[in-house]
Amino acid sequence: MATRLSRVKRRAVPLDPTSQPLAPLLPAAELERVEDMSTDTVIAEEQARDGEPDEAPAVLQRLSFLDRYLPLWIILAMGIGLGLGRGVHGFSHALDSAQVTRGVSAPIFVGLLAMMYPVLAKVRYGHDSVRSDRRLLVTSLVLNWVVGPAVMFGLAWALLSDQPAYRTGLIIVGLARCIAMVLIWNDLSGGDREAAAVLVALNSVFQIVAFAGLGWFYLVALPGWLGLQTSGLHVSVGLIAESVAIFLGIPLVAGFLTRTIGERAKGRAWYEERFLPKIGPIALYGLLFTIVVLFALQGREITGHPLDVVRIAAPLLCYFAIMWTGSFALGRAIGLPYERTATLAFTAAGNNFELAIAVAIGTFGATSGEALAGVVGPLIEVPVLVGLVYVSLWARGRLFSPAKAILTPIERPS
Repeated sequence: MATRLSRVKRRAVPLDPTSQPLAPLLPAAELERVEDMSTDTVIAEEQARDGEPDEAPAVLQRLSFLDRYLPLWIILAMGIGLGLGRGVHGFSHALDSAQVTRGVSAPIFVGLLAMMYPVLAKVRYGHDSVRSDRRLLVTSLVLNWVVGPAVMFGLAWALLSDQPAYRTGLIIVGLARCIAMVLIWNDLSGGDREAAAVLVALNSVFQIVAFAGLGWFYLVALPGWLGLQTSGLHVSVGLIAESVAIFLGIPLVAGFLTRTIGERAKGRAWYEERFLPKIGPIALYGLLFTIVVLFALQGREITGHPLDVVRIAAPLLCYFAIMWTGSFALGRAIGLPYERTATLAFTAAGNNFELAIAVAIGTFGATSGEALAGVVGPLIEVPVLVGLVYVSLWARGRLFSPAKAILTPIERPS
């Protein structure tokens, strides 16, 4: 899914980081970054107070062809899977016959690893100027690992109280914090790239450490404390931990080693501008392949209950709206500049559906309702977050003064 994205059009200004008009606008960490830039790589944010509307970019045109039509590809993959499962005798049995791990057949195993590896190879695993911004880091951790899972838990129980499988699937989605598409939404909205990279790396580590424990808390402990009815639900924390270790741990190590070795051998520019665009689409192909297999296995269940997809979509829509709006408002309230406010909002609102699908399949099986809930996720996420990119760009010129904008370098041509 790697996409080379151009910056929003802004007026270039000469750079003199020691000049009086410029220095007061920037915190110390940003001044250090600006001092390393040449005069032709800095751009200024200037439109908020004039009443002149921001010139929002053609967001969809800035997405790659594959990413732009992702909902269409997902729908096509669903249709192909349903057709194969219903039309080809014995196809579903053949797909599910070779088990690699419990409940995960060989085709799904390959598809899951294929869609996770490029995502984790994109992650930058640290940036000093961002790690020193405690407001951003603490707020992001609270939103991602306390507020987000709690909001999804509440929505899942409120709207799917009679569907334990779908409810569980959505709670798992709420625990899988975004580490993939958020990089695209962040770039399209003019967010802080370094901040997004650090938050994505932080979420990756937290998922390895905390996912299984949080799964036990939200699926077993908290419903019991609240007296909620959980009959028909059987959760193995051990299987959740195993699924995370396999489908996040393996590609995380592979992605980290790929970036480390690639950057040392060829440099960061080659790695990010030449290598990542080549492997990026593999994640989408892996996702679509997995969806074809899942829907081939679940064909009869899905066609027998078509409105279930609508019911799964409802809490997801509410979740995106609540998390993005609340996080954006919080970022502005605590004094973050627009760039980091946008990064905070999209990081908090997005989810790692690849991991959610992998955990649901590994724990409950490919034909489970939990797996179906995970598959519906990206179908809803892409159009909703594209819309929120436009909202973010609209809010930039109306809610943030030029003094709060961080000067951002234009990408150099390769």
